[in-house]
Amino acid sequence: MERDGVSNPSEKRVAVVTGGNKGIGLEVCRQLASKGVVVVLTARDETRGSEAARRLHASGLSDVVYHKLDVSDPSSAARLADFVKNKFGKLDILINNAGVIGATAEIDTTAPLQDVLVGKNATERLQWLLEHSTETYDEAEECLRINYFGTKYVTEALLPLLQASSDGRLVNVSSNYGLLRYFSGEDLKQELNNIQNLTIERLDEMSRLFLNDYKNGQLKSHGWPADSEYLAYKVSKALINGYTRIMAKNFPALRVNSMHPGYCMTDINYDTGELTAEEGAGSIVMVALLPAGGPTGVFFYRSEVAPVV
Repeated sequence: MERDGVSNPSEKRVAVVTGGNKGIGLEVCRQLASKGVVVVLTARDETRGSEAARRLHASGLSDVVYHKLDVSDPSSAARLADFVKNKFGKLDILINNAGVIGATAEIDTTAPLQDVLVGKNATERLQWLLEHSTETYDEAEECLRINYFGTKYVTEALLPLLQASSDGRLVNVSSNYGLLRYFSGEDLKQELNNIQNLTIERLDEMSRLFLNDYKNGQLKSHGWPADSEYLAYKVSKALINGYTRIMAKNFPALRVNSMHPGYCMTDINYDTGELTAEEGAGSIVMVALLPAGGPTGVFFYRSEVAPVV
């Protein structure tokens, strides 16, 4: 279902943003719309998504339309693609932002969190959060389903529309936790970094192998991240980085990049980050709006190209 506030968008660039109802995603929608881009704000929850679009309209950003999207459901992605095709006939920018952390933090809410974190730098804040977090197999499975497969489902559904653009852009929001240094096995690192031979089918298989090894307690022996928290999150983001590089190789006419927006204060980390959502979104928008002919198939650490290892 859509909520249409768009006015005369025919000559403007069109963007889809997943997970656009709050946090970094909402700020990406705001910043793109403020730069004259027509934005399709997507979210799984219709009430929250519609309200987010309404707030942007109230702030003077009329070229925003809400459409419901569950990234983990291919049929939902297909319905979004049909809507974009019928309304705009093309898509210039896709920002895959929706994601989950794959863990639960046990936090005493009787004291304000910021009081607990006062005086701690970003590294200490993250360490504190890690020490209070646990993850289960079910959370790991959900993390791969939303972060990796969700990114893939939405991209596959919208790819023909991106190809219909004169300058299609795909930005996959990843994380520095997706860097290959977190993997314990050299063979896996090398395979994920060998983009000439790596395939999307192999990434799909890796996701299944990881979950099987997670269930059977064989993560370290098989080379996965294993010595800290957010194990599924790290694997999901590493797979996203690999997927990004494969897509850039397979579709050279598009600009396809992944990026880490920084450790931002959002719901996903209980506002423990060091940057604001606005600052994180600014880096994403910068990558999305790079000049024509810019880099493709690379990983950005905020605004700078960085290695994936």
